[in-house]
Amino acid sequence: MNHIEKMLQDYCPNGVEWKELGEVLDYEQPTKYIVNSKDYNEEYPIPVLTAGQTFILGYTNETEGVYAASKEKPIIIFDDFTTASKWVDFEFKVKSSAMKILTIQNEQVSKVLIRYVWHYLGTITYKPAQHGRQWIGTYSKIKIPIPPLKIQEEIVKILDKFTEYVTELTAELTAELTLRQKQYNYFRDYLLNFDSDSSGGGANNKVYQVEWKTLGDIAKLKNGKDWKSLSVGDVPVYGSGGAMGEFVSEYAYNKPTVLIPRKGSISNLFYLEKPFWNVDTIYYTEIDDSQVVPRYLYYYLTTIDLESMATNPTRPSLTQAILDKIPIPVPSLPIQQRIVQVLDNFDAVCNDLNIGLPKEIELRQKQYEYFREKLLTFTAEGVYTDSTVQYRQDLIRLLNWVFGPIRVELGAVASYGNQKISTGDLSPKRYIGVDNLLQNRAGKLDATYLPEMVKVNIYEEGNILIGNIRPYLKKIWFATNSGGASPDVLVVQNQVKDCLVNRYLYHILANDRFFEFDMQNAKGSKMPRGDKGAVLHYQFILPTFSDQFRIVAILDKFDELTTSISQGLPKEIELRQKQYEYFRDKLLTF
Repeated sequence: MNHIEKMLQDYCPNGVEWKELGEVLDYEQPTKYIVNSKDYNEEYPIPVLTAGQTFILGYTNETEGVYAASKEKPIIIFDDFTTASKWVDFEFKVKSSAMKILTIQNEQVSKVLIRYVWHYLGTITYKPAQHGRQWIGTYSKIKIPIPPLKIQEEIVKILDKFTEYVTELTAELTAELTLRQKQYNYFRDYLLNFDSDSSGGGANNKVYQVEWKTLGDIAKLKNGKDWKSLSVGDVPVYGSGGAMGEFVSEYAYNKPTVLIPRKGSISNLFYLEKPFWNVDTIYYTEIDDSQVVPRYLYYYLTTIDLESMATNPTRPSLTQAILDKIPIPVPSLPIQQRIVQVLDNFDAVCNDLNIGLPKEIELRQKQYEYFREKLLTFTAEGVYTDSTVQYRQDLIRLLNWVFGPIRVELGAVASYGNQKISTGDLSPKRYIGVDNLLQNRAGKLDATYLPEMVKVNIYEEGNILIGNIRPYLKKIWFATNSGGASPDVLVVQNQVKDCLVNRYLYHILANDRFFEFDMQNAKGSKMPRGDKGAVLHYQFILPTFSDQFRIVAILDKFDELTTSISQGLPKEIELRQKQYEYFRDKLLTF
């Protein structure tokens, strides 16, 4: 015997009393609580309710005619047509009079808990057979069990605990979906932002090419027509609010298209691939798929603020002339398809690229904000410039996957070492100054002296050390050990080791192009010194991780051959000299 059964036996051994809902509940028609204006705003204080699934339609600033429900005086709102019910313990107004406000009758307050009644309403399976008001004639006649108050309290306590669990789970799932949607929107906006005013130098300075066209260049807008004269069929009818729930026998179009509202809810865009009929409140588009992937066009249009283009703010509408002029970035079809693939299969792509989502909401929110900002910046400028430590490897992997090789700034993927070590802890082999770095990429020699007990920058194996005085001497070394470097030596440290091969970065910085850039920004004429800040803005091409390894293998082989020749020639000369001296001595010995 469970706890409730035992209580029933103790408190009502002869069974539970049953009463009609109308015997325990009073109802009020909410006419005087109906909102006057539907100009809702999230910042307004009073919620406007419906008993349906939406529940809170919005918020109003109307202070007259507000129902003063509270934690101490809760009520139930009952949809008079669908029989749905909601628990309300806060002030509110209502959308319409199509509901009843239910409270416990005064004479029943000491016998019946309204929370118990609300829980029990959830068990009633009655469904209206026809459209019409239900409470007075039908629903109020339904009988419910009324156990003693002690048992009601215990039942409410148990069911509220379950409700709390469900609410928490729903909130977590909703938060998860919301955050996923934010992350999706961020990636979408970044991938689809091809700002023509690019500080990276325009499309010609990008690794990938983007051609700008107008919507009118790539698609034809087609008006809709009335559907009422058509016979019933299975083709859905669309208006500015979406599917209207009507079906006809003919279609307006049967190819992939983007539906763009002409008036009304003008920000509601729809992508369709099946036959449909559209009414005159919404355009469909005949898309030139030799230029644009239809779904790519849809995704890009969702990033545009169509509301701001409306000709009449009070009754928003969009003309064909306005829409035809919308600029659309058109990268190559393969890149468009990649973008669509990312956005269509967002979770799968992220998982495949090992872009993990932190479980903590705070960290996840930071990740979304970071991705949103940085994706927008990259596709606008064609250059990855962010130096934020967190998430950048994820973003670089994604950009490599979509665009192939990308252009990055040095400061976005590397930084200067700033940890210190005392020269007293160093040996000549582990100290690097400008003087013991060799010109023309020839590496370094052991130091001939060590500064006395000063702090210098630490370098680690795999760092790149660059002489910052007279950059034209091309002094650079790929560190094969750890040690310390003078302030006039730049210690460049790779910060994205999962995306950038150390040795690839060395070859990039050992290139003449880098030293020319360094000299262009150097300060001083007799003894020019490189500008450390400017160096971090140096741009280079970052291929995929696997391609970097292939490039490094080739360049290292060339280095090996070159070094072999450079080292071999002096030895060859020395041997020839010895051979010469030997024969000379022999020939001149009489």
